[in-house]
Amino acid sequence: MLAFTVCGSFWLEFVLKTSVLRRWKRALLSILPISTLFLIWDAYAIAQGHWFFNRDRMLGIYGPFDIPLEEFLFFIIVPMAAILTIEGVTTVKPHLREKEFGKDEKK
Repeated sequence: MLAFTVCGSFWLEFVLKTSVLRRWKRALLSILPISTLFLIWDAYAIAQGHWFFNRDRMLGIYGPFDIPLEEFLFFIIVPMAAILTIEGVTTVKPHLREKEFGKDEKK
């Protein structure tokens, strides 16, 4: 599913030239704080037995707190796809950027 998410949104970077990946530090500053909170929540839920991952459906690579690699990737790829989608829409329809976010910084 993560591969489909990448294919469905990352093309916007190259076709519409959204420059999200070029501004990777800005993207990470947007993604990492909330992803960290969700990973802490995942770790707590796993430790308490409230949440689990089917090991037969995982790659078998686990990070800290027994969280699978796919979960770490999920919390990076899905928000990045959302940012790329927002940037793609506001690139095609710049009036939405000005209406919601103020003047376009690219001008």
